[in-house]
Amino acid sequence: MIDFYTNPQSRGAIAHWMLEEIGQPYRLHTLDYDTTMKAPDYLAINPMGKVPAIVHDGQVVTEVAAICAYLADAFPDAGLAPAPAARGAYYRWLFFGAGPVEAAVSNNALGFQVPPDRRKMIGYGSLDDVVHALDGHLSRSPYMAGEAFTAADVYTGSQIGWGMMFGTLPVRDSFVAYWDRIKDRPARLRSMAAGQV
Repeated sequence: MIDFYTNPQSRGAIAHWMLEEIGQPYRLHTLDYDTTMKAPDYLAINPMGKVPAIVHDGQVVTEVAAICAYLADAFPDAGLAPAPAARGAYYRWLFFGAGPVEAAVSNNALGFQVPPDRRKMIGYGSLDDVVHALDGHLSRSPYMAGEAFTAADVYTGSQIGWGMMFGTLPVRDSFVAYWDRIKDRPARLRSMAAGQV
């Protein structure tokens, strides 16, 4: 059994989608930002006092991309990670979502623009650089890791879908076509029905 700690208004929605994709039983623990997330029993799980987190077989995993990668590895029958020898694109785009996309989109939402003379100091350069890289990739590839849907699509795909929905990523034809390919997956719809997205 997997214990899943989340809040409906959080990145936990991505982890919830991933849990539905693997099809394994889990217990949902909905936490409140100001109380239970900061309570000693939860801080023992995640000292940051943030969600999501999972506990599986005595292991604690936090950070959504890590949760997605962990679950894909822990439950290989779900087919959400390529074979180890073929994981280059999978890791690249999963962690591109967790690094450059997350940082660029968050900074954009906060109204922060990296000064042009400082772009070498920041991992993503500029929002335009991130958008250009994603657009180029998704113009050539149906999914993040190639021809098959993986955990990288759950994570980075969610970033793209939310970015377009909330206006923190510009709409590109490749983004719309990609999001249309993944947004109606049964696992995502189940997680939405449970109030997580």
